[in-house]
Amino acid sequence: MNESQSTATAWRRRMVARVADERHRTATALELFFDLCFVVAVAQTSAAFEHELAGGHVGRGILGYGFVFFAIWWAWMNFTWFASAYDTDDIPYRLLTVVQITGALVMSAGTAAALQHGDYTIITWGYVLMRLAMVSQWLRAARADPERRRTCLRYAFGILAVQIGWLANLALPEDVRFGAHLVLVLGELCVPVWAERATRTTWHPRHIAERYGLFTLIVLGESITAAAGAVRAALDTDATFGDIATLVLGGTLTVFALWWLYFAQNASRRLNSFTTAMLWSYGHYAVFASAAAVGAGLAVNVAHTTGHGHLTDHAAAATYTIPVAAFIMCVWLLHRRAVERLSAFDVVHALAVLAILAAVFTPAPVLVSGVVAALLIAATVVLGDRGPAGAPAR
Repeated sequence: MNESQSTATAWRRRMVARVADERHRTATALELFFDLCFVVAVAQTSAAFEHELAGGHVGRGILGYGFVFFAIWWAWMNFTWFASAYDTDDIPYRLLTVVQITGALVMSAGTAAALQHGDYTIITWGYVLMRLAMVSQWLRAARADPERRRTCLRYAFGILAVQIGWLANLALPEDVRFGAHLVLVLGELCVPVWAERATRTTWHPRHIAERYGLFTLIVLGESITAAAGAVRAALDTDATFGDIATLVLGGTLTVFALWWLYFAQNASRRLNSFTTAMLWSYGHYAVFASAAAVGAGLAVNVAHTTGHGHLTDHAAAATYTIPVAAFIMCVWLLHRRAVERLSAFDVVHALAVLAILAAVFTPAPVLVSGVVAALLIAATVVLGDRGPAGAPAR
């Protein structure tokens, strides 16, 4: 087949559902590129969040961060699950993915205005652009997959209806936008649950687990990048490395421990039914958001140590310890079966979370958090080596 015939075939390819138990299914190069473009939005959001925290605008910063990160996470998650079931990698699919990437870049340009000034205009248009591209993908799937046409149409029209709501929200008075925002978030979350009631899409458990793991790596890496930038900025002033050495050591230990905890679990085992898969997937909002917040918190503590920022010692420490504790708690709960009896693993994780939260009141909260996280890793390794009675299911 020559090049022109190959291109024509790519245009004619039908968006049929992929097999849920397809062997050797891995993330594609396009998916990896998609993730790398999305990390720009994560980085911009983390930086804006850090700016709000350092400036003492804690309440406004947390609220804005929660809303903005939801938009990033939800758009990424919807693409990931759709691609797991309908990735044909033809030309229309690639072009629509580029549209979604463009929307992510538009969103990243509006994160600072959203967090610092409550102006969600740019970020809303970027988000709607991504979601409308997703509508087009679902309509393509509906046309090519008669067995799941009702499900695909539910996705398409459900997403479209909520996007109309997001645009209408921009015209509402400011005093009612917050309530409308919550309603629209709830609407977004309900669309997959409603759509999948018709017929289940053929998402691939191992592919989904891999995709989430890769995005976790990217978000943790962004935290390292944010911390490195804060350290460099501190050293460019009158600070010495000795002033921030405990922060560097504690931050390194912490991020390494968070990586270890996440990938110590066999995530695909949790995706054995639609209900558990949805709970696992939705729960990753807290995992991703807390992982990105770790970098922002570490940067805030670097600035605080070098005499910059407007937070008290305890408040600055809390910007770091709370997201670290949240990450550990969420990862453990997501991989723990509700029917399991209380085990030694539950106890050590609970104690670690409490100890990290208590580190707020120590002279070196970042270092203490890192040491506690490292001790948690050691404890889980020892308990796992004792046999399956105390170990989590793999």
